[in-house]
Amino acid sequence: QVQLVESGGGLVQAGGSLRLSCAASGRAFGSVTMGWFRQAPGKDREFVAGISRSTGNINYAESVKGRFTISRDNAKNTMYLQVNNLKPEDTAVYYCAAGYQPVVVHSTTAYDYWGQGTQVTVSS
Repeated sequence: QVQLVESGGGLVQAGGSLRLSCAASGRAFGSVTMGWFRQAPGKDREFVAGISRSTGNINYAESVKGRFTISRDNAKNTMYLQVNNLKPEDTAVYYCAAGYQPVVVHSTTAYDYWGQGTQVTVSS
């Protein structure tokens, strides 16, 4: 069992940066692959970035490559998403997710646990 809580969202201007965090409770954090997803109003939830339990497999959506960086600290049971050069189209609720698959998967159905989300709003 893994419980997830996101933080770090906010309102920023285009070009700005944020650092999102996902704190996990439970003993299973080191054995799960983690992912960040986002959902804008009226749109489906979409994959943003993922990192495997050993950090050996990292994957990004094409739209965020070069701007977002995912990382995790298994000793602190925390995952991060550094988001730079934000654009208005990055505005969404950002969710962290955890799953037992050994590699990063883009599908939401592969993840067993979800946080409540943190809002990121980028003004132009």
